[in-house]
Amino acid sequence: MSTLRVGLVGYGGAGRGIHARLVEQAGYDVTVVVTRSPERAETARGDWQGVEIVDDLDSLLSDTSRYDLVVLASPTPLHEDQSVQVLEAGVPLLLDKPIALDGPGAERVARTARETGTPLTVFQNRRWDPEQITLQAVLAAGSLGSVYRFERRWERWRPVPQQRWKEQDTRGGGLLLDLGTHLVDSAVQLFGPVESVYAELANHTTPTEDDVFLSLRHAAGDEGQQVVSHLWGGSVVGAPGPRTRVLGSEGAYVVTTFENDASPFEEMDADAPEGSQGWLSHGRERTPVQQAPGGHEDFYPAVAAWVLDGGPVPVDPEETVATARVLDAARESADTGARISLG
Repeated sequence: MSTLRVGLVGYGGAGRGIHARLVEQAGYDVTVVVTRSPERAETARGDWQGVEIVDDLDSLLSDTSRYDLVVLASPTPLHEDQSVQVLEAGVPLLLDKPIALDGPGAERVARTARETGTPLTVFQNRRWDPEQITLQAVLAAGSLGSVYRFERRWERWRPVPQQRWKEQDTRGGGLLLDLGTHLVDSAVQLFGPVESVYAELANHTTPTEDDVFLSLRHAAGDEGQQVVSHLWGGSVVGAPGPRTRVLGSEGAYVVTTFENDASPFEEMDADAPEGSQGWLSHGRERTPVQQAPGGHEDFYPAVAAWVLDGGPVPVDPEETVATARVLDAARESADTGARISLG
């Protein structure tokens, strides 16, 4: 497989902090960066030997021979229009989540990819979290019996909000689109399509929501069982966690903390053996679970295999359209107080 060459749009927290880091870890190359910031341009030149800096997307698309893939790591409100522009130019696209601000916008992006035949995937990288991969293995082994509830919390104690668009922009910011996109995607990946949504949204310290709760009812499985997912996202949570709890007829799977965020539940892990990821729990009894192989470092190699060698798409964009529709229903539920059915 040849080295993947990336044209990267945006060189901030997502562009440099996540995508460029993963590209470098995979041994690939960022050859063009789109940024208007002189400081970020200088940083990019220091990070990537011979990188070209351009001011806008038009300049990037004026010569597509410089890269194999465009990665859009721009602010969420720009995703829809910029994606359509890249796809209409016929350039393979990796779009940072969320795919768009809402369901109709997401469908427009996916439809453009279908109609132009241009490869499209979306950066739902949390599918590669160690806890997600390990939980999939636990479920496949049947260790929990018949599962009836999935809980996941992405909670933090940040009483003073950051002064950036994710916290301050009422169009595109907020935890529902930021963390909620990952939470819903994780639940659907594990337990299938969503039939109905109930949601509560609030903003305590920011103009847009910093407190999110979603209740998803999944379609019944092959054996008739129906899982309910309870999902939380919060920035003003003094006692975060537990990160993940899955309840079944034969026990529970519990992950106490996430990415070193402080939690009173982290004391449970004081005697956790190295290489474990969470616990199988039966009342007071708990058994450590061996972490399944894999992680975020596998994402860009999967992208390279998809772009350069015709491998499977890492994330089907149609699945992210479905997630956008769930988030639309969540907003409607929060506004009306009703559980919203999805057709």
